[in-house]
Parts: sequence; C-alpha cells; structure tokens
Amino acid sequence: MAGMHTVTAVAHRGDPYRVRENTIDSLRSALDRGADAVEIDVRLTRDGVPVLLHDETLRRLWERDRPLRALTAAEVSGLTDGRVPTLAEALAATEGSRVMLDLPGAPDLRAVRRVVDVVRECGARDRVYYCAGARAMLAVRAADPAAEIALTWTTLAPPRPALLEAVRPRWLNYRFSLVDRALAERVHRGGHLLSVWTPDTRRSMRRLLALGVDSITTNRIGTLCALRDGG
Repeated sequence: MAGMHTVTAVAHRGDPYRVRENTIDSLRSALDRGADAVEIDVRLTRDGVPVLLHDETLRRLWERDRPLRALTAAEVSGLTDGRVPTLAEALAATEGSRVMLDLPGAPDLRAVRRVVDVVRECGARDRVYYCAGARAMLAVRAADPAAEIALTWTTLAPPRPALLEAVRPRWLNYRFSLVDRALAERVHRGGHLLSVWTPDTRRSMRRLLALGVDSITTNRIGTLCALRDGG
C-alpha cells in the first residue's frame, strides 16, 4: 500500500498491555518494539514538578486514592516506589526518540509554562511535540512560539480558522472513529498532518492506513508496527 511506511507509529503511554502505562519501563518497551514516538501524559505535583500521570489521582494505577495536586514530587515517589517518573526522567530515558506530550485536565498557563520550561531545560525541544485541546495548546503556543503542536479535536465540525491561526498546529489529532476519507482529505487540503488515537484492533489500523493518515497512536504498538511494515 503506497505511503504505508510513512505513517508515524506512536505508543500510547508506552506499551500498556505489557508494562504499566507512563512508566520508564513502558516507554522503553514501546521503543524496543519499533515505536517512532511515545505519547506520555504530564501533570504537575503540588510543588510544580511535571510527572507522568494521566489521571487526577493515583488510585487506578497505584491504588493510592490521593490527588496528584495535593502531593509533592517526593511524596508521589514515596507512594509509588519511585515508579512515577518526572518529565525530566522520561525525556532522559527516551533520548533520541520523539515524544508526544499530552496535557490532560485543561492545565492553566502557569502549569503549561512549567512543562515547556522543563522540555527546554532538558534540551528536548527538537523532539517533543504537544497534544491536547484548544485551551492547553493556546497556552503552549504562548509559552513557546516554535513548539510543534498536534491540536486534539473531538467533533466533525472543523476548527475555526481563527483558532488554527492562533495555535498554528502541524497536526490535527482526531479520535480514530471520527476519521473517514472526507475528513482525511479535508485535513490534508488545509495543509495539516492527520494524527489519530487510539485504535487497538488490526481492522481499525488497516482502515486508517488505507485512508492515508500520517500518525497512529495505539496501545498495541507491536501490532501497528507489524501491519505498517507489511506483517
């Protein structure tokens, strides 16, 4: 299939069906299995340290019913045996690989600036790109005029031109079930790359590859890489 090998294979929170999501081991597992990029979720602790956690609390992954925003980074480390990495640790562990950095929970400008600052301090600006909704991506654009952005969009109605002008995304990032040929053509016609999340079945992956999407974020990175590479 023409163009199949150009699809960027993004590992959603690492390799979560094999190793606990958003951990260093999970990120390394995904990269070892062929991921072009890893997607991570970043939130701030009470003392302003960006760490990898999708949820607002430690309950689902770590069986500690404590909100992250009420804990210091040291307390998080103590409650999780040091297995919730800081953003700086994750960037060090993925050196040389692309990182798609998701900002859940509609963070404010101060929080976004802290995340962008850590990326800069780690020397990772050239390999990190950001994804989330309009509010968070406007904050990223304000914090770093050169940041690469994937604007997450959850409806079939296209983003307004004024928003696209303000955010200047390279990618439009859609839930995979919304994507059909017409949407793919519209995104490309507008000069954007099309990123999709998170198909986990071979059937869905094959459909998206046939539609010519530019990036697929999945929980089953090994399956995607095998399909993309002709397996």
